Amino acid sequence: MNYQILLCLVLFSLGLLLPLPSHSADPSPLQDFCVADLDSSLYINGFPCKNPDNVSSQDFFANGFQQSPGEFNIFDVNVTRQDVHRFPGLNTLGMSMNRVVLKPGGLNEPHVHPRASELALVMDGNLFVAFVTTGNVFYWKIVT
Repeated sequence: MNYQILLCLVLFSLGLLLPLPSHSADPSPLQDFCVADLDSSLYINGFPCKNPDNVSSQDFFANGFQQSPGEFNIFDVNVTRQDVHRFPGLNTLGMSMNRVVLKPGGLNEPHVHPRASELALVMDGNLFVAFVTTGNVFYWKIVT
């Protein structure tokens, strides 16, 4: 009998906790910037911040996009990445940048961006861009 009462009390208590609201969000950054210290032996979510006394202007610039594209893959696409490894000033911003060069008829294979965004800027030609929402709605446009 005591077991049944105890079980009912536990289930009742858990039932009271279920409707409590919960809140989850990414915290605001603690600093204005956090240039990645790529040589640090610490492992955290992202890279530790460089000592601000050792930060230079070069940490906030990347020049990889000016170079002509190298090899194209089997889909006739070349991607030049600018992430925190090549552009340390992007650390903790939750972003990276890519320069994508497509040959005519080329395909940037379908991919996902969990909790991220993508921006397309067409410099020459036409590009069919599209995405599918989590509600299974398909949006598309031909960008020129």
